[in-house]
Amino acid sequence: MTTTPEDLPGDIAALQAALVVERAKRIEEAARAARVEAELAVAKAKASDDQAVIAHQQLQIAKLTLQLYGQRSERTVRLLDQMELALEELESSATEDEIAAERIVAKTTNVVAFTRKRPARQPFPEDLPRERVIEPGPTVCLCCGSPRRRKLGEDITETLEVIPRQWKVIQHVREKFTCRDCEKISQAPAPFHVIARGWAGPSLLAMILFEKYGQHQPLNRQSERYTREGVPLSLSTLADQVGGCCATLAPLLKRVERYVFAAGRLHSDDTTVPVLAKGKTDTGRCWVYVRDDRPFGGQDPPAAMFYYSRDRAGEHAQAHLADYTGIFQADAFGGYTRLYEADRKPGLIVEAAC
Repeated sequence: MTTTPEDLPGDIAALQAALVVERAKRIEEAARAARVEAELAVAKAKASDDQAVIAHQQLQIAKLTLQLYGQRSERTVRLLDQMELALEELESSATEDEIAAERIVAKTTNVVAFTRKRPARQPFPEDLPRERVIEPGPTVCLCCGSPRRRKLGEDITETLEVIPRQWKVIQHVREKFTCRDCEKISQAPAPFHVIARGWAGPSLLAMILFEKYGQHQPLNRQSERYTREGVPLSLSTLADQVGGCCATLAPLLKRVERYVFAAGRLHSDDTTVPVLAKGKTDTGRCWVYVRDDRPFGGQDPPAAMFYYSRDRAGEHAQAHLADYTGIFQADAFGGYTRLYEADRKPGLIVEAAC
């Protein structure tokens, strides 16, 4: 190896030969480095895939165990949620490492790329609308250039796409007319609104309520998202709509409540609910009472009634069941004890062990 000018050959031909040898060494070293980098990337992708597969199998085992032996405690459900979150992160990392390995392997010629084994994807639902985008074919034969062609068939590749949410303002125009004879003014009545003097349409109100109670999205997050979409709706404005909807839906809630507690048999349970508090997270309670006589040959449709409380005091269950009489299936919660007293008013509740 030459290190100083004195070590270099004196004639041009020898210098050119030395340069060719040195360049070949550099190319070989670069190829070796690229091969090593590709092998490391493939090994990392395989390791990430193995971790994701193990996490998925552990999650499946946990779910099967829950189906076979039931839920031992509410902590089991939380552990399953944590396992699903961990699987989500591992699956994302495995796919990211796979794509990175493919890009690095593409720069080499002697390293085989790694492809993950994915479960078979379910076909897209048939009821989704289809939009056909026809890619124009060649006007002449790509082999001989002849324009005489005949269609044999077609290959269809489906891509799932989404149309972003669109906002619009509906203007209800009520024309006014005056009578030439009596000079009275005539006009169509004002359009119906879910909330009196409301400005939000029924679809918007349904979305706000479902986001809050179905998707557990607080109103402040909804407000921020709507603002980013170009429709500023403040937190107080959204809260005002939620309160109006609750008042409007109160009669329907009472009908469901009367129907549920008119059953001869009730099934009940409660579960914890995380509640955001100032500087911490409190634990509330969600109480559910289910009417379902289908396992006993009943023909009435099932229904459920939910209540919320900030604690698990027995007075809540006693208030919910103040007017109920019949068979009551629940756990051994001490708050139910007073419900089973023989002299209870308005009548007896028969305890059925869960």
